[in-house]
Order: sequence, then C-alpha cells, then structure tokens
Amino acid sequence: MARELTGKHVLAITVAAFGTIIAVNLVMAFKAVGTFPGLEVANSYVASQNFDRERAAQTALGWTVTPDYQAGAQELVLTITDRQGNPVQVRDLDVVIGRPTHVRQDLHPEFRFVDGTYRAPLALEPGRWNIHVTAKAADGTAFRQRIDHYHGARVPG
Repeated sequence: MARELTGKHVLAITVAAFGTIIAVNLVMAFKAVGTFPGLEVANSYVASQNFDRERAAQTALGWTVTPDYQAGAQELVLTITDRQGNPVQVRDLDVVIGRPTHVRQDLHPEFRFVDGTYRAPLALEPGRWNIHVTAKAADGTAFRQRIDHYHGARVPG
C-alpha cells in the first residue's frame, strides 16, 4: 500500500535537497578560502615596475627559444637564438617541464650545450606539457619563458 505524497513530504524533500547543496557549497567555500596562499606580492605597484623593467631587458636580448622533443631518442632539444638567428650560449639555464595542472610529474632535466643547442635526455609521456625556461645572459640579464608543448597527442582545438 502506497503512502500519499502530501505537501509536508514535498517540503521535506525540497528542504533536504537544498540543504545538502548549501552544505556542500559551504564546505567547498571554506576549503577554498582556507587553502588560498594569500598575497603574491607585498606591493603590487613596485612589483609591476620591476616586471616592466625585467620585460624590457628580456625583450632587448631578442632571444627565441624553440623546443624539439625527439621521442625516439628520448631527448629534448632547446635551440636559443638571437635576433640574427645565431645560437646563444647562456650563463645559467634552468628548465622545469611539467603538466599544466599539477606538479607531480615535474622534471628538472640537465642540459648540455652541443653544437649550438641545449640537449637533455628525457622521456615524456604523451600529452600536454609546459616547459618553463629560466636563463641568464652573459651580462646577467634574466630571461624567462613558458612554452606550451604537445607530445604524442593530438593538439586540442
């Protein structure tokens, strides 16, 4: 024998459903606020001035970084060239290769300068990768670039 669905039942179902949604939203909001790291910089004006100065110095270098991942050789090749297309040998080179969404698979390959290119042994799984290049010119000018790289996967879009 089926019980009759009354207005009180419908009200209880509605309150329970919306109560669950609100409770989950509150938990998620508290978790998000609790894990937010806070300010990135103490003074955004000073940071913007430094950014503009560093960007101008980097642009003046005129460098172009071109990655080439050779899956068969399991090697990443970075070609750094100046405005004239000549290879550039940097003072310091630091490269971090990782997924765009997490740091679990971040890699820090050791590059060596060979025949005008930087080469590092590297085995990449298929998919989307970010290559973060940090280098210093002979005069100490900092150079930073993030390069989006797709390996073994169809480029989305």
